[in-house]
Amino acid sequence: MNDGASTELVRYVVASTGLPERVAARVVADIVGYFDETAEQFVRRRHAELQAREMRNAEIWRQLEAELAQRPVAAPPFTERQLRRIVYG
Repeated sequence: MNDGASTELVRYVVASTGLPERVAARVVADIVGYFDETAEQFVRRRHAELQAREMRNAEIWRQLEAELAQRPVAAPPFTERQLRRIVYG
């Protein structure tokens, strides 16, 4: 965690949770890494996870649209066709 924003975030997590600095840094790194995924990587990963739960594609596309809109840095809106192309090429 070299950048100022990450250092500031670690300090905030330490202050708000009481976690030791090393643990807070690991938590912040995990969260930043999770949100570092591109929209396409997110769509592929979540599609596979939802399919493993035996959801049908029609449900999956709606779920993905909703989840993408909730991400901290919202992805551009994708049509169902675009989502299919990301998953299946």
